[in-house]
Amino acid sequence: MRTVVDLRNEEERGEDVAPRPAALRTIGIPLDQTDDREFWDDWESGPQFATPLYYGPHLHRFPTQSAAVIAAIANAPAGGVAFHCAGGRDRSGQIAILVLALVGVAESEIVADYLLSHERLPAMYEARGEEDQTPLLEEFLRSRGTSAAAEIRALLRADLSHSLAAGGLQRQDIAALRMRLLAAPRQPT
Repeated sequence: MRTVVDLRNEEERGEDVAPRPAALRTIGIPLDQTDDREFWDDWESGPQFATPLYYGPHLHRFPTQSAAVIAAIANAPAGGVAFHCAGGRDRSGQIAILVLALVGVAESEIVADYLLSHERLPAMYEARGEEDQTPLLEEFLRSRGTSAAAEIRALLRADLSHSLAAGGLQRQDIAALRMRLLAAPRQPT
């Protein structure tokens, strides 16, 4: 691991629990632009923020942020790259969806990957002593006549490349991302 992209807002970040290795580069790119109250007053007014319902509108409103994260992943120095938010489903989920789509992963695989968070997040909530939000979010989506899987499919059927290009993502960034993730691993000598 050589690069970490931290998607959290500045006010969410705290001190590391242990010193980071000197060779580990951390890049802070807050995915949310919380000062845009016109957008966030609507999206923070209920559980819709913690669902894929907001991914498309977020990408449309803030393409620069997603493009910057993808470019940082694509152009990081040699070595592993990790990206994270606070929980691993929403901001990280949105970026994972975009990255996987840009390198040509099948829609069904991207949806399945996202849905793994429904299996893994309950342990995080339990460790934090918090109530698992998954049932609430699933019910919220059902009440809107949709599901996480349906919303991700809808996002994937949009012109993601156009949105990301509007945010500044260059063709060479996509080529670098594909090279990083799809290049054949070197065989040991």
